[in-house]
Amino acid sequence: MEQRIQTSSNGHAAAHDELESASTIMPGLGKLEGVSYSSDPQIEAAVRTILSGLGEQPDREGLLKTPARVARMYAELTAGYHVDPVALINDAIFTVSYDEMVLVKHIDFYSLCEHHLLPFMGHVHVAYLPHGKVVGLSKIPRIVEMFARRLQVQERMTVQIADFINEHLDPTGVAVVVEGTHLCAVMRGVKTSNARMITSAMRGVFRDDQKTRAEFMAHIRRSHISEG
Repeated sequence: MEQRIQTSSNGHAAAHDELESASTIMPGLGKLEGVSYSSDPQIEAAVRTILSGLGEQPDREGLLKTPARVARMYAELTAGYHVDPVALINDAIFTVSYDEMVLVKHIDFYSLCEHHLLPFMGHVHVAYLPHGKVVGLSKIPRIVEMFARRLQVQERMTVQIADFINEHLDPTGVAVVVEGTHLCAVMRGVKTSNARMITSAMRGVFRDDQKTRAEFMAHIRRSHISEG
């Protein structure tokens, strides 16, 4: 699991000296702040019904605790519904005289497709051009995680990430690209194991200026080439 933070001009990385350590930003390594993962009796009962419907015996040893496990799992995977988005970032917005591109690449995400409740997963690339304000380094992956940990479709999640950053930072521009593998297409249906879905959302300068958008896309392509 790797994340890369990049600025587009040499010497400006110091703009993030006050921001949180990169060692704290990995999504999925711990609980979302302020969220507990408890078992819900309704979900447990529903899981027992599903197991019975499949011809299984919910009371056999191997399945006895499965309803509670599944209920806690869904509480964790949908924890984004219970995060206060304003509290998530309000203590980590800083005034900085820096107006070059800030790019966070390869943010791992895991989400649940709302159509089949199967996982989809991949990477998110987020860039913005500050307009007097930057957000703490750890918060970009947290924003991604907040929207990923819901019942989702990739298109909506992409737009939500871009609009959230655009609204709360008021930057000159925002760009988000999401690359996802969907198990509803890999495990069932067309069974396309190599297919990847790519969605993007561009705001401000990234939408209006081709050179700025091209610079962002070049940074993403360069990372793929270097890893190949």
